[in-house]
Amino acid sequence: MKKTLLTAISFSLFSVLLTVTLSGQSDVHSIRYEVDITGPGKTIREGELKLGGTGSRNESIKVNNFYFLLNDKPYIPVTGEFHFSRYPNKYWEESIRKMKAGGINIIATYVFWNIHEEVEGRFDWQGDKNLRGFIKLCADNNIRVIVRIGPFCHGEIRNGGLPEWLFARTFNVRSNDPEYLSYVERLYSEIGKQLQGYYFKEGGPVIGIQLENEYQHSASPWALTYPGQPSDWTAADRDRQVIKEGVSVSNTFNSYSQFGNEHMRVLKALAEKAGMLVPIYTVTGWGNAAVIENETIPVTSSYPYPTWVPSSSLSAFYLYTDLQKKPDYSPVRYKSEDYPYFPAEIGAGMISNYSRRPTIPAESLDALINRFLGSGSNGVGYYMYHGGATPKGDKYFFSDEAYAYPKINYDYQAPIGEYGELSPSFHRLKLIHFFLNSFGDRLAPMSLYLPVTNAGITPSDTTTLRYSVRANNGSGFIFMENFQDHLNMTDRKGISIQIKTKNGDIVIPESGSLDLKRNENLILPFNFDLGGVKLISATAQILTKTGSTENPCFIFFVQDGSKALFSISKTNVASITVIAGRRESDKSRWLVNCPVNSEMKIRKKSGGEIRILVIEKSLALKSWLIKVKGEARIAFSDAILLEGKEGYEFFKSGQNSFNIRIYPGIVSTPQITGGTLTEVSEKDHLMSDYKIVIPPVKFEIKTEQFGEKKLQLIFPQDIPKELNDLYIKINYHGDTGMAFIDGSLVDDHFYYGQPWIIGLKKFYDLSPSRKMLIYFRPMYKNAAYLVDLKKEEIPDFSGIDSFLKVYGIETIPEYHGLMKF
Repeated sequence: MKKTLLTAISFSLFSVLLTVTLSGQSDVHSIRYEVDITGPGKTIREGELKLGGTGSRNESIKVNNFYFLLNDKPYIPVTGEFHFSRYPNKYWEESIRKMKAGGINIIATYVFWNIHEEVEGRFDWQGDKNLRGFIKLCADNNIRVIVRIGPFCHGEIRNGGLPEWLFARTFNVRSNDPEYLSYVERLYSEIGKQLQGYYFKEGGPVIGIQLENEYQHSASPWALTYPGQPSDWTAADRDRQVIKEGVSVSNTFNSYSQFGNEHMRVLKALAEKAGMLVPIYTVTGWGNAAVIENETIPVTSSYPYPTWVPSSSLSAFYLYTDLQKKPDYSPVRYKSEDYPYFPAEIGAGMISNYSRRPTIPAESLDALINRFLGSGSNGVGYYMYHGGATPKGDKYFFSDEAYAYPKINYDYQAPIGEYGELSPSFHRLKLIHFFLNSFGDRLAPMSLYLPVTNAGITPSDTTTLRYSVRANNGSGFIFMENFQDHLNMTDRKGISIQIKTKNGDIVIPESGSLDLKRNENLILPFNFDLGGVKLISATAQILTKTGSTENPCFIFFVQDGSKALFSISKTNVASITVIAGRRESDKSRWLVNCPVNSEMKIRKKSGGEIRILVIEKSLALKSWLIKVKGEARIAFSDAILLEGKEGYEFFKSGQNSFNIRIYPGIVSTPQITGGTLTEVSEKDHLMSDYKIVIPPVKFEIKTEQFGEKKLQLIFPQDIPKELNDLYIKINYHGDTGMAFIDGSLVDDHFYYGQPWIIGLKKFYDLSPSRKMLIYFRPMYKNAAYLVDLKKEEIPDFSGIDSFLKVYGIETIPEYHGLMKF
């Protein structure tokens, strides 16, 4: 069966125009870009991929050559990696709920073979290794799962997850040797038992299985090596010639590639034999890795800040391109246009190793996702989305020490950190996730249109506008971003884009021009259906939708300091009301200037009312999607809001008071436990506004200094009931820090210019004495990682060879309580 989507041979022109804004002011610096979307389009082919399936609850998953479908509706997966074995099981559910609140709809997790079978023949699925318990919590919280079953995983784990004792066998690992495969079959059988009853076909959350990882592309060094010794890779002997260190381009021809593809088929057959029958099977697609054509989704990746290369350089990951035609890290071993483009390993952070320690800017991540979506991607997946701590085995540390990674710390600078704390990237990414979860069914079928100017852009180009268009039947989105890794960008001003459609040209903005600030990005709709009314264009980004089908509420946001201009078709519009805004019209449309923190109401001729809320991005970053008596609302707060069985839990770090605003406003006053709630009066009554105060907690962390390098912390005997956690923030300049409890290493930190954050609640069971010893090592002036630090983060080494200074320790309480509606 074939479907044809609208596309075109696109072109782009630009010219300097004199325009007049809605307020009557002239703009003499507007640059007009043009793109044509009138030509023939993307052909959708269904039924070619041997993927998909149905569940016991009448759910279905399908895959065509361009996008996924969930219950026959186009669907964009938003996947976040979270390793259950790297996090305390008592806090798994809280983290799952945080991921869901951030807009993640699928959790991906590794099953590290060596962690579960450290001793041959003795599998351990208890405590933090309880895969089945983790999957059950995902089911309880209605979030889907992709299980990455290995046998090789990488994941900065010792030997890439392969048990040490495999090294002492006569066979080649990661080969078709029958004895090796017998061990893999045993592993898969054990995993299959853990997942039984939780597969999608059984009504469970497990929709996908990843087979192996980076097969015939990458490997890990065996841990049994010595300083200066060449790496002994965890790969079959036949593949050593092509093995790469980390994710990268591979142009090396592998004469054994067919053996690799066959090995992947054997692994899939073993997984199915173990009961792992799922709608989606994935494999690594980048860097000429082995695949199973037509039976697996070759997932892709991007790491703008890799630590496995000797120096930083500008990447092409912030340039729009047709990713289906040429995936990142090409060449690849499959026909890329036969599969949806699904980047499952977008570097949502990066772990430091001893010689490389980049800081990942939060602004880099939503710009990166904008680029992927604006390059034809119909999936989003992060590695890592949630950090953690690599466990210690009975015999050794499970971290990949041969790669010089931290022994414990796996914070990864992820959106959710090692101790469950939220980073700024969490909030920036959720703005796009909310959009995808609300409108991904519209975006997924849309074809890609790249302007001619795009072909000439290089990563070092700071002058040419970076933008693309995706559209279907004349409706679509403009994507633009103004970020480049390892480069300072400047504000782009006076932007105007003209889109040629079969029904006439659309100019965005219709009046005046718009600006794109440095390090920012935008997704702007055109010919967008607002519940029965056509939004011709907008200079505001759509965030999500609340309200009912008859009376929907659409939330838009603009860059701080910007204005929102809407062009709305008069068809089916009885009236438009805007608070403190301006309107003008002609016979076919309304042009409305809607101020920020303001609301527009559109009364439809067919009945019902549409509400549009416009806010600044700084407020959007505080947004949380909630339900009040079954109806969708959006809340704004500095606190974290997590949906639970009894209501919404709130968490606030550092302060015992905060506000929660709810749109649309609600009638009944919420009830809370753990504090007091007071309604804040608001003149325009757009939102319900409440102030919550939790009784302040007094606590003291004592410090004792032992020489220059050692500091002992003595923390409270119990965490007060008003607190969810108690964080310590260590500000220091040095090389590394290590935290010990009763002589055992419990955390470590590679200094990379940022403070070291430790959450204490996970250690209360380990420390009856409530003491923690911190041991620091000084920074040396010839350290290789200094290349990654900012100038102000490097001390003055004049006359000295090393430097260590602890500036102080801050204590940050995390208050919590419960809100019920």
